[in-house]
Amino acid sequence: MKKTRFLEEQMVKILREADATPVAVVATKHGISDQTIYLWRKRFGKLEAVDVRRLRHLEQENARLKKLVAERDLELEVMKEVAATRW
Repeated sequence: MKKTRFLEEQMVKILREADATPVAVVATKHGISDQTIYLWRKRFGKLEAVDVRRLRHLEQENARLKKLVAERDLELEVMKEVAATRW
């Protein structure tokens, strides 16, 4: 996956700037295309920088919890197989 030049918080700040001034001006100022701003707007919508930070934290927590559940399910399957072979 290609790494972006901007953090999510920076993207949101650029979007808020684009809300106040024309998109073309903001795009050339930051060295990005107009289409990039529209893609960011589609992705982040009306979120603020704080909301993006919170969203990223929640996504990381969700990934951690999914990993824990997968490991637990794997342990249960192994325990079932061991129990089935003993009888």
